[in-house]
Amino acid sequence: MMRSARNSSVPLDQKVAFGIGMFANQMFPAILGIFMVVLVQSLGFSGWLWSLLYFFPRIFDAITDPVMGYISDNTKSKWGRRKQYVLAGGILMGIAFIFMWQLYAENTLQYNFWYFFIWSIVFYLGLTLFSVPYVAMGYEMSDDFHERTNIMAIAQWIGQWAWVIAPWFWVIMDDKDWFPSSDIAVRELAIWVAIPCALCAIVPAVFIKSKSTLKEDYEPLNLANIGGSLKKIGYSFKEAFKISEFRKLCGATFLIFNAFNTVAALTYFVIVYKLFNGDAGATGMWVALFGCLGALGTTFIVIPTVTWMSKKIGKKNAFMLCQSLSVVGYIMLYFLFVPGKPWLYIIALPLFSFGIGSLFTIMMSMTADVIDIDEMNTGKQREGIFGAIYWWMVKVGFAIAGGLSGVIIGIVGFNPDLPTLEQQGAVDGLHAFFCFFPMLGTIGAMLIMRNYNVDEERANAIRAELEKRRTAST
Repeated sequence: MMRSARNSSVPLDQKVAFGIGMFANQMFPAILGIFMVVLVQSLGFSGWLWSLLYFFPRIFDAITDPVMGYISDNTKSKWGRRKQYVLAGGILMGIAFIFMWQLYAENTLQYNFWYFFIWSIVFYLGLTLFSVPYVAMGYEMSDDFHERTNIMAIAQWIGQWAWVIAPWFWVIMDDKDWFPSSDIAVRELAIWVAIPCALCAIVPAVFIKSKSTLKEDYEPLNLANIGGSLKKIGYSFKEAFKISEFRKLCGATFLIFNAFNTVAALTYFVIVYKLFNGDAGATGMWVALFGCLGALGTTFIVIPTVTWMSKKIGKKNAFMLCQSLSVVGYIMLYFLFVPGKPWLYIIALPLFSFGIGSLFTIMMSMTADVIDIDEMNTGKQREGIFGAIYWWMVKVGFAIAGGLSGVIIGIVGFNPDLPTLEQQGAVDGLHAFFCFFPMLGTIGAMLIMRNYNVDEERANAIRAELEKRRTAST
């Protein structure tokens, strides 16, 4: 069914409410990546077991996303299509996150593996229930080309504070005055993370306005139609990927985000063992500062700059320029990781941050533009399906990235129990992967996006045609 026209301008309180949800959407994975180190460092998990725990729950998450997108798009309710799922998902995420980290070193490795694995599945089920309709909320808030960028910029600005805060958990976990061991630390800190993040997750459900969909002509959602629904999900995938611009957005995001995340999990090991010879106590705040300063650069430099650039030179050109700057930053990081001189890496962080820091501000805005192309082609309102497919690409890649992190540890032969001098080649190998693997992903993404052609003129023409159709249908 053709959707009704929406306001071009969105009130600031609605943008902020959407952005608070983004804080939860980013804080949970940010903390998860930090806490995961404890599995190897304190609980005896091998790199291969770590890979399995990264890979399979995220694959489950990726599989359930399109189903959730279909359900969300076709929900008839007096609360609209999204709010109830965002509320339930936020609560389930918080509960599951607390329980999944109640791990004890005295338990067997097998018990801890399966306990963590099962609660991970529950957590990612909550994440799917929350994130798919939540992202779709953002896509449908405005039809305006630049207002979409403003919405995503505010959301990413608020969400980036998760990455400013999260790195300081490294300091807290390693400080014996706070916790005698890191496994005790994650058991207690998980509670302090989960409760406020769950509250942030439900803010969009409470405060973002939505209209009743009880009278809408959506597909029926019942058990009798489940087979047909799955076929329609598959058909929606096929239709979505017929749009070349959408394929490019998915492919470029897949390469940049997941090449980055493959090595992000190695940050702790690279800094501690490359710069401090494996002495975690001597590392002090330098692990935390790497993530914190990068996130602050994204918050106060990258997001405002890319928002301004996208209006001045277009979204595609802003994307290409930001990613070019990040390539320079990755090269600089290789030469500025000097043992005993950790402050040198700060020089590279502003450029390094332009890559991953600008990605979703631009890409989520571009995805909203591409959804208009789908509506023009099909006459259907499918923000949920497109959001699910886009994030499906991200999450499948994230699962692969998590698995690759453990594989890289295994390939280079890194052992966290040995000092750097006894495994210099392994540490140098981790450092090389850390700098050049995401650089290659970024270059691949730029090649994919070089012919992307949804500019402001085309987007406005599509919007005008959709408005004409809406007017004719009323």
